[in-house]
Amino acid sequence: MEKPGSPGEGKGLEDELRQLEQSLDSSQTSPKSTEITEEATQHLLGERKRVERLSRIRQIVFGSLDGLLVPLGVISGVAGGTDSTRAVIVAGLAEAFAGALSMAAGEFIAGKSEAQVQKAEIKKELEQMRQFPEDELKEMTELLKQTGVREEDIPVIVQYLQRNPRLYAKTMIAEELGLNLEVEETKIVEGLTIGLSYIVASIVPLIAYFFLPVETALFVSLGLSFLFLVGLGILKGVLTKMSLVSSAFGIVIVGTVSGLGGYLLGVWLPKLFGY
Repeated sequence: MEKPGSPGEGKGLEDELRQLEQSLDSSQTSPKSTEITEEATQHLLGERKRVERLSRIRQIVFGSLDGLLVPLGVISGVAGGTDSTRAVIVAGLAEAFAGALSMAAGEFIAGKSEAQVQKAEIKKELEQMRQFPEDELKEMTELLKQTGVREEDIPVIVQYLQRNPRLYAKTMIAEELGLNLEVEETKIVEGLTIGLSYIVASIVPLIAYFFLPVETALFVSLGLSFLFLVGLGILKGVLTKMSLVSSAFGIVIVGTVSGLGGYLLGVWLPKLFGY
């Protein structure tokens, strides 16, 4: 048996689909085809790519928030505890690069692991559809009921799905497991997106310390971080079609608590331990 993640894993899913096609005891028919223009095809593909690009908002917001808040907490803590510009810059740069690499690697590995688990579940479901066709058709009937399909339409839909095994498999996996039949395992773009977002955001709280003394730079850093959080909240609100004010307010609150917490820890912890 091939291990999850091995090169033959995708081939295994294809084998299951082919066996499912062969096992279904039904005539293979095709619905009447309607002419689809090249323009319409390009529009459909464009819409899918557009939604895929919008889905990057998760990585951008996640990476930017961590890239701002974690360095901000570290920088504010070091600034409050040491009053040394050099210490603040060294700590900020070290945290920024280490954090970006960690976030990118974590996103890649986590995404790949999730895809492997999903593929294993899909393969298991395809095997059940092939080995227990009657039980799976009953499940499909129940799933269609739950989605609000009219009772009189269910037998027609079930029969149509039987005649189109690949569509049947895709529908069953989507409705029962909540997954797509085609699972994307490569998460390089997602990892790069979150890592770059982290790096860019980490510059915001740190840049003031390159040009100003610690006492002044601390307040400038907090001010720039506040503006960045507002901008990030507005961007999230625009992309997610939600209230810009509530989106910005939520992100600013989280950022303020994080920055203030880091500063207070940097000031009080050294005193608590007698430094």
